[in-house]
Amino acid sequence: MMRILMALVMGAFLTGAAMAGENGIVRKEAAAGVTETVDQLIATMEGAGLKIFARVDHGAGAQSIGADIGASQLVIFGNPKVGTPAIQDDPVSGLFLPMKVLVYEDGTGKTMIAYEEPAKMLGRLGGVSEDAAYIQTMTGALGKFTGSVAK
Repeated sequence: MMRILMALVMGAFLTGAAMAGENGIVRKEAAAGVTETVDQLIATMEGAGLKIFARVDHGAGAQSIGADIGASQLVIFGNPKVGTPAIQDDPVSGLFLPMKVLVYEDGTGKTMIAYEEPAKMLGRLGGVSEDAAYIQTMTGALGKFTGSVAK
């Protein structure tokens, strides 16, 4: 069972890495609209025991000042068992954690999912090793959860 779990995590890790741009941002097209995608994403994360810290509606914020950026929501989530070791390795990791996933409507009307690769995000810090077990766990989780709502 453990081998199967590790294979899934590594598969998600490799898939996420292959889809990332030069800047470390992974983008995937979602199968549904922004609200539906975020609802599904949160339900899946909560079902896996993750803590949802916030759901930020950027689109509604823009509308509140008379601007239109389209639908755009940010999910801030995490698991202290995974994030705490990163912060122990380098307290500045707290600037990047908890993790975030953005779901937004692009200029062509497609619903997109975006997140920063954990290795890129935390790897630039002096105390965090890019091959730390928590980096692999974070990468696998992001790949799995975003993959569950992607086309």
